[in-house]
Amino acid sequence: MIRGLLFSLYEKIVRMQCRHIPSHIAIIQDGNRRFARAENLPRSLGHRAGADRTEEMLDWARELGIRHITLYSFSTENFQRDSEEVKDLFALFKEKFLAVPRDPRVHREGIRLQVVGDRSLLPEDLRNVIEMAEGSTREYTGYFLNVALAYGGRNEIVQAARRILEGVTRGDYDISDITPKLVEIHLHEGHTIPPVDLIIRTGNEYRTSNFLPWLANGHESAVYFCAPYWPRFRKLDLLRAIRTYSQRVEASLSLHLP
Repeated sequence: MIRGLLFSLYEKIVRMQCRHIPSHIAIIQDGNRRFARAENLPRSLGHRAGADRTEEMLDWARELGIRHITLYSFSTENFQRDSEEVKDLFALFKEKFLAVPRDPRVHREGIRLQVVGDRSLLPEDLRNVIEMAEGSTREYTGYFLNVALAYGGRNEIVQAARRILEGVTRGDYDISDITPKLVEIHLHEGHTIPPVDLIIRTGNEYRTSNFLPWLANGHESAVYFCAPYWPRFRKLDLLRAIRTYSQRVEASLSLHLP
């Protein structure tokens, strides 16, 4: 009991140190498979535990006032995994997207779902469910949940370049119109995603895996690496990450003081 009270007190102290709240957090949810191995569980249950933790984390984020969350859920490299694991993941994604229109939190909080990545690589039934889920939230502007599926950072920029080139060929743009702003407009096929303030990676990995290179690296976002596997990620870990961002903001502000 005493330990629980001390932990709660420590969490409150860390929360008080989060004087600046990021608008956009991107999360690399790493460690579902290692969590499953550690708990002697099937991989599918490790991924399901991760999905459950994601729902909890989204509640914490809204409570803190974070309006934009981008989740790195499935990369283009993940297609190289065992076919049965990929099948299980797609089934889990489909289940979660089907639940979006029925989730009262989505409508109460005005959460808009957006899926980014190369959809042409996804099964047709999953693409259809994604479009349905996105359509049911299209008018919402309270919070934005971006899910990166079949996503690759370099591929994202290549696809944007192709769309811009098609526009030049049609006569929509002139070469002189190509600016960083135009590239950002074409990065996510019409989805509006602001620059990333903070990247979080779990699972004790110290790399950003080419995640949102234009919006994160291009804007010099803060990065926070932590040890827990994603299913073990706690609100305290989120607060520690935000504290890191807040300290960086304050350091930057101090440099500009007269």
